[in-house]
Amino acid sequence: MNAPGKVYLVPTVLSADALFSIPAYVTAIVQRLSVFYVENERTARRYLKALDRNINIDALQLLPMNENHPPDVAFARKILLEGKDIGILSEAGCPAIADPGHLVVQAAHSINARVIPMVGPNSILLALMASGMNGQHFRFAGYLPVKPPERTQMIRELEQESERKKQTQIFIETPYRNNQLLKNILDNCKDQTQLCIAADITAPGEYIKTKTIKEWKKQLPDLHKRPAIFLLYARQD
Repeated sequence: MNAPGKVYLVPTVLSADALFSIPAYVTAIVQRLSVFYVENERTARRYLKALDRNINIDALQLLPMNENHPPDVAFARKILLEGKDIGILSEAGCPAIADPGHLVVQAAHSINARVIPMVGPNSILLALMASGMNGQHFRFAGYLPVKPPERTQMIRELEQESERKKQTQIFIETPYRNNQLLKNILDNCKDQTQLCIAADITAPGEYIKTKTIKEWKKQLPDLHKRPAIFLLYARQD
């Protein structure tokens, strides 16, 4: 029996102007793949063509994986057992981090197929690196609840956990709700708590600032429809 195919976790850009952030070896791998699980077919086509304009996009099999259409993991196992390799593409950044790609990775492990993570930009780690907050003890909480009461409770719990554990709390929001989330943070956190806002990472308009809640209240950035990461670190002093 032949060895199963491999799953390549293919990084993509965080912004349209950041192709420089993708290592050259990613293109070399992509050129020989014909099956991809993708969050958005249109975005995936555009990105693959940007990596190599000679790629025959129409010859590729682009399979959906998103919140409305979970990946067909049974089909992934079938392809891998036939010895074919698979690529996984997120909408932005590194796949299987805050997206459904991890389900395909689970399927690969279940049949002992090799999983190969590839180097590329990840907004969570880049934001943490630039925040000045605790990079040894941190938590990624993903998306916060949408409903105001639950969201307020979660923000307060994150701040309390940060203070208790000396832990950086990292979370995200749908870009069109960023301004509302920022207001919720300022309304519910202590003045001395630190907040880092990292928006448009790797884009020409990259914005990364760490200030206390009290300092942020003096002047707020407009984050509407800007991809952003929020980091919270509670201080006792």
